[in-house]
Amino acid sequence: MNRTTLSLIAGVTALAAVTGFAAVSSPDAKATDGTAEAAAHLPVERTSLVCPPPSSSDLAETTYTSFTPVTKGTEKGGGAELRPATEQKQDESESGDDKEEKDDKDAKSEKPVLEPGDPGKPVTGETTGGESPALLGTAEGRFAPGWTVQGTTTVTAGTGRGMHGVTCTAPDTEFWFPGASTDAGRTDYVHLTNPDDSAAVVDIELYGKDGALETTVGEGITVQPHSAEPVLLSTLTDEKQTDVTVHVVVRSGRVGAAVQALDDKLGGDWLAASTDPSGSLVLPGIPKDATAVRLVAFTPGDADVDLKVRLASPFGPITPAGHDTLHVKGGMTAAVDLEDITRGEAGSLVLTAADGSVPVVAAVRVLRGRGDDQESAFIPAARPVGTRATSVDNTAEGTTLSVTAPEGTAKIKVTASAGTEGGTEASKTYTIKSGTTQNIEAPVPAGVKGTYALTVEPQSDTPVYASRTLTATKNDVPFFTVQSLPDDRGMVSVPQSNEDLSILQN
Repeated sequence: MNRTTLSLIAGVTALAAVTGFAAVSSPDAKATDGTAEAAAHLPVERTSLVCPPPSSSDLAETTYTSFTPVTKGTEKGGGAELRPATEQKQDESESGDDKEEKDDKDAKSEKPVLEPGDPGKPVTGETTGGESPALLGTAEGRFAPGWTVQGTTTVTAGTGRGMHGVTCTAPDTEFWFPGASTDAGRTDYVHLTNPDDSAAVVDIELYGKDGALETTVGEGITVQPHSAEPVLLSTLTDEKQTDVTVHVVVRSGRVGAAVQALDDKLGGDWLAASTDPSGSLVLPGIPKDATAVRLVAFTPGDADVDLKVRLASPFGPITPAGHDTLHVKGGMTAAVDLEDITRGEAGSLVLTAADGSVPVVAAVRVLRGRGDDQESAFIPAARPVGTRATSVDNTAEGTTLSVTAPEGTAKIKVTASAGTEGGTEASKTYTIKSGTTQNIEAPVPAGVKGTYALTVEPQSDTPVYASRTLTATKNDVPFFTVQSLPDDRGMVSVPQSNEDLSILQN
């Protein structure tokens, strides 16, 4: 059994645990034919998130936004908070009780970055400068289902200047980041954040165009409890390569992981993890005014694969001229420039292995602007929206919601929450035609003040994928950042169970 399988089993077990025990009831007539009843979908009761440190630039200005959608079936109690990730060390002379008391006092003295309000209303907090720490977040009760937190940072000058957006994620044990770089013009960090009470041990593997890169200190990296560890990729290897796939594997414990990619000339942004390796991938929401798109893909197996490349446009699937396939050798990173593939229209990339049997991870780097006024962002292969997905920190003028339905026509409901400073919720339903990508003119809360959240809920069984782009112009540079919108994991399936008195007859 591989590490990914173990992670999935552990995740499902944990989710089932936090929702409480499945109900035990007498069997009814419908269950006597030996078929299992459908699993109940219940709200999760506890959610943990980690946010990497926003920036090392003294010019950084960061806004954190927290939002929990209103979810039926939740209890009235609970709460949520974000606190700095501060390593807790025990002096050798301290007893366990003394350490516990000290840690309790330290925890109480730390002021939360923000204190979320009631579900249905976003709340923001702000930090400035390059000393802001990573954050650890916990939500319980009615605050837990679908809890979403994002950090949006603006850096007006220097390496990586631009808008950096990162959605805080649940800690895990394995991550793939195609699209990183060890090139001389890039400064890429893997940020590892440990939310737990014991140390985590992490391996970082790098794969370039010719296979695995020789690394010096990438194995056995210790991340102390309640702390973050930034790892500069260029310190792990002497090889300078434009396109690198980063594989983060946790030997013990769990961490949150994200790559901050900073370019000397082309700005920078956060590179989120690709979805798990698969024979079919969707990279949703390439901005329609993209001036350059670079696709990076990697297969972790030994087999080569020819990836079929299609653009889901507003009018249906299109084969990019001269780029209908991308050959990816086993264990090697492949890349191709797709130039201005969207040509002024909304678009998403759909990648398919020839027979679907060779798993692949992928991401694109997108540029907007021209010459010295270019900015970059990343879009990894994404999970589908699932039951519900949420984005925060939206404004009426600077937000684009992009949705694609590669397998069939789909209907979605989009809800705009109240604003951080006032406004009334608004909803609208849309139809996304099969094989297309649509930039949605999303609803705006009536009388909105401040920023607001957008919640996407599929109304049909057809899979949909979505992303949200934030834009702003600073010193004539088109700042932007893109976040995909996977399922918010606010609901969990809990199998129904029935009494079986036959087990007592042994």
